[in-house]
Amino acid sequence: MEKEELELFNQKQEMYRHSMSHILAKAVKQLYPNVKLAIGPAIDNGFYYDFDLVTITPDDFSKIEDKMREIINKNEDFTRLEVSKQQALELFKDEPYKTELINELPENETISVYKTGDDFMDLCRGPHVENTKYLRGFSFKINRASGAYWRGSEKNKMLTRIYVYGFLNKDDLKAYIHQMEEALKRDHNKLGRELGLFTTVDYIGQGLPILLPKGARIVQLLQRFVEDEEQRRGWLLTKTPFMAKSDLYKISGHWDHYKDGMFVLGDENKDKEVFALRPMTCPFQYQAYLNQARSYKDLPLRYNETSTLFRNEESGEMHGLIRVRQFTISEGHLMCTPEQLEEEFKNCLELAIYMLKTLGLYEDASYRFSQWDPNNRAKYIGTVEQWDEAQGIMEKILNKLEIPYKVGVGEAAFYGPKLDIQIKNVWGKEDTLITIQIDQLLAEKFGMEYTDRDGVKKRPYIIHRTSIGCYERTLAYLIEKYAGAFPVWLSPTQVKVITVSENNDNYAKEIQSKLQLSGVRVECDLDNESVGKKIRNAVLEKTPYILVLGDKEMAEGSVAVRVRGSKDTVSMSYAEFEKLLKEKIDSKSLVL
Repeated sequence: MEKEELELFNQKQEMYRHSMSHILAKAVKQLYPNVKLAIGPAIDNGFYYDFDLVTITPDDFSKIEDKMREIINKNEDFTRLEVSKQQALELFKDEPYKTELINELPENETISVYKTGDDFMDLCRGPHVENTKYLRGFSFKINRASGAYWRGSEKNKMLTRIYVYGFLNKDDLKAYIHQMEEALKRDHNKLGRELGLFTTVDYIGQGLPILLPKGARIVQLLQRFVEDEEQRRGWLLTKTPFMAKSDLYKISGHWDHYKDGMFVLGDENKDKEVFALRPMTCPFQYQAYLNQARSYKDLPLRYNETSTLFRNEESGEMHGLIRVRQFTISEGHLMCTPEQLEEEFKNCLELAIYMLKTLGLYEDASYRFSQWDPNNRAKYIGTVEQWDEAQGIMEKILNKLEIPYKVGVGEAAFYGPKLDIQIKNVWGKEDTLITIQIDQLLAEKFGMEYTDRDGVKKRPYIIHRTSIGCYERTLAYLIEKYAGAFPVWLSPTQVKVITVSENNDNYAKEIQSKLQLSGVRVECDLDNESVGKKIRNAVLEKTPYILVLGDKEMAEGSVAVRVRGSKDTVSMSYAEFEKLLKEKIDSKSLVL
């Protein structure tokens, strides 16, 4: 499909989805007369509508779908009306959520309203199809009903949101449903629990996952890998406190610009000292820089840290390991001269790309140049000139490196622009995994200086960066990328040893001991079960290599190797297998 055709197709599909959201609202209103209507937009895979009503269950879906088809088949017109604010308030006097939206509009605002038939009306800008008959060929299916806070704030009432898949033709709907079924198989929130990687507990709280031994092992492997690689590239490890007095955050600006996102310990009106858990490491690592006088000969100075951070995310934003309230991150801050900035930024980006390639996530990444919004000055510190300079430098660097970025206005940190490297989860939701930021403002706030060659004291540029991002989020993406079948170097259990009979148990323990001495993570299954069942269990656990040991292998001093994804076994000497295994682990191979 040509670009122009695709745009027209997408516009048409969005209009049909938008029209269908009104049909959904009308159907629910007819089935549940006491329901109160909120909002219902078109989205990428269909549409949804938020209702204030009793809980909807999957048993209700077919009833709602049938009512929607009944409305469509009545050939009802979509009629646009333009009314004053007072008229709109009168029309929707029994709809408190609509009334709230109307009251926020200017007094002289002309408000558009759409009628569907003679008995349903909704606030809407449009456009819509002219008549419901045009929706007869539209394919839709209710996906799920879930809770959603009114206007996305946990301070507001929890509403019922009904999600509906919707496409212009049956084939697209069928293909999308199949895609979602496959996504569910890879969803880290489901698969990660099934594989025993993590869990959550209601009375601990949302966004506070418990990493189980297998999940914790993967994160440990990632952390060791990152810290070793950063050290090889000239980064210096620090370890800083998890909390600080409010004084620190007031200097950095977090207290004024980020306080709502922090966990504050104490009350400023009552306590002499108020503390807060750290939402980022930068103001702490600056103290290492400030520990002594600096000269241009000390720069660039690179500090890295495996940092546990705390952010007070909204309850509705929590999702498995991807968005949490406590997380650990590969954070680093680099102080340099203006002349060193471009090369150091490039090196940070090369490190991030190296990490993505090693993990197999590079092809899934996209780039966003997050800039400030000059129309929302209160959100940021610094002058227009400082922001123009910082963004100009970053734009020059990104263009020179030929990074294919999109621009995100208003997405910058309050102290500087950033490059966000993003990954989509299996449901298509995009989140930032790695960031690299340029900052020329916080050095001034903290009085950070260096003596240059000419003897003049100057402010360093600061690069804030992560090399692999949040470990919990990285683990989530790895679960989904590999459907839990991790590369052997990251697998919690790399080898499962299975015996044919009890006679082979001692040989299995001998093989296990040898592998453990070689640094391999290995388990033995000596249960009194059939070989077939033991193999099935190991396959379900997605173990990379299964060794089946019987009398033949014991007599020959060999192993029968079954590689994940294959039903065949290959006989080889123990030495051959160990060499093969170590090569795959040491090279961090993505294939077995």
